[in-house]
Amino acid sequence: MIPKPLSLYLHIPFCRSICYYCACNKIVTGRKGKAESYLADLHREIELQAELFDRDREVRQLHWGGGTPGFLTRPQAQALMAVTARNFNLGAPERSEFSIEIDPRVMQKGDVKHLHDLGFNRISTGVQDFDPRVQKAINRMQSVEVTIAVIQEARLSGMRSVNLDLIYGLPHQTVESFDATIEKVIRLDPDRIAIYNYAHLPERFPQQRRIDAKDLPDPSQKLEILHHAIDRLCAAGYEYIGMDHFARPGDDLASAQRNRSLHRNFPGYATHAQCDTIGLGVSAISQVNDNFSQNYPDLDDYHDALERGRLPIARGYRSDKDDSLRRDVIQHLACHFRLDIDEISRDWEIDFERYFADEIERLEEMRQDGLLEIDAGEIRILDPGRLLVRNICMVFDRYQHPREGNRFSRTL
Repeated sequence: MIPKPLSLYLHIPFCRSICYYCACNKIVTGRKGKAESYLADLHREIELQAELFDRDREVRQLHWGGGTPGFLTRPQAQALMAVTARNFNLGAPERSEFSIEIDPRVMQKGDVKHLHDLGFNRISTGVQDFDPRVQKAINRMQSVEVTIAVIQEARLSGMRSVNLDLIYGLPHQTVESFDATIEKVIRLDPDRIAIYNYAHLPERFPQQRRIDAKDLPDPSQKLEILHHAIDRLCAAGYEYIGMDHFARPGDDLASAQRNRSLHRNFPGYATHAQCDTIGLGVSAISQVNDNFSQNYPDLDDYHDALERGRLPIARGYRSDKDDSLRRDVIQHLACHFRLDIDEISRDWEIDFERYFADEIERLEEMRQDGLLEIDAGEIRILDPGRLLVRNICMVFDRYQHPREGNRFSRTL
């Protein structure tokens, strides 16, 4: 039996400054030396995790997220990649995707080329919004020029793909103001674009208290902003992959959707389906077969576990058959916008209409709204439904159903 390839996610929690919208597990500091003790722990965790996996399990995906992984010095990044390569079987660059999230504001000339030399072939660059008023409200001032410099260096160094991240629903955003940002982004010509929803949860993320709720667009305005952004990007030649993501037709992400190898995991859409994901670093999440686990979110707890020679796992969960079935259904809808009912019934040895009778009933209102069709043994998500594919998928999630009443506002 050929073993599953691996996907590694490394969490680098450090940021130079705080962005008020951020909901990530992060450490804000201007001192790069502060990362040294954390990196020592991360090296140790890599060694402990690698002991559990055979060397013939090739790493097809590697992703450094955060925080701001670009915060690391060149020697720190080089040492981290060396430890990873020493303990895991990293795949050849031409058939693997090694990506990193960077903040253009902390990158120096030559940093992106150095990352490419380490093996990274894709960068994801935060933008959020180019409007100065919005940037001031979220404490993230970033010029178009500094963003262009990073993209140009990525192209010149040989990076295979460049992604730009935007956020809709931020303070002071309007359809017109966000359209201006979209226009600038189109001129930058990234291979991929992600447009994420801002969820205002100040009771959970204290820094969001610095954002005045009255400055936020309401759910209907957010939907209008998103709808307009989708129209603009599609008109500019991007394909709407779904759940916030767009790609040029020639990008690996679009190709994976066409050949039905697209997959969705914790970081987002992925070009390699059926990898086991190993999360490394504070708060990181792993999925190996049907087992899920999450590392300690607290830095001290994370360190103490590794100090005792133990994996820093805070909690775990083993999926049952129903969980795995629902995950398969959601993957089909989220990645391909369609579900072959007969195929699912055959693969899982169920009567789909009977097993999911309640879910089909809940989909009926969405069908009447023109979001999807159910006929001829297939569920098809229509173009208007692609904006709300997350809500459609939630119907099949037994742990989280859309609320009654204002059904879509939670995810908008």
